[in-house]
Amino acid sequence: MEVILKTDIKGLGYKNDAVTVKSGYGRNYLIPQGFAILATPSNKKLMEENNKQMAHKAEKIKADAEAIAAAIGDEPLEIKAKAGDSGKIFGAVTTLQISDALKERGADVDRKKISFKGEVKMIGEYELEIDLHKEVTKTLAFKVVAE
Repeated sequence: MEVILKTDIKGLGYKNDAVTVKSGYGRNYLIPQGFAILATPSNKKLMEENNKQMAHKAEKIKADAEAIAAAIGDEPLEIKAKAGDSGKIFGAVTTLQISDALKERGADVDRKKISFKGEVKMIGEYELEIDLHKEVTKTLAFKVVAE
């Protein structure tokens, strides 16, 4: 089943992309939730027209995303957490803590755009990925230190 996405969906595609999904996923989840519409010929024409009109806006949005990526820089973040003697922290480092650390650096990034592999439950160095735009992603190192 081919659908046109109305919003960005992580792991599937971005807004106004035509993607192929299993029919149950499209019929039972994407379309009823308002995340997608069927990719009929008329909807495809409408999508192409919208893409033409949004091309100018998209350049500005991409430039803004690149500016945020530049503001973040390449210097590793330092996240402080309470930890035991063995180096295991109490709880886990979350994307909210990363987002707050980026705000202190001067880059306001939504926590939903931040991802890292696995859970961060030990003191050490890790890597995260920030998905700022369809074509702009930023990989950044961060260090978890004991308070």
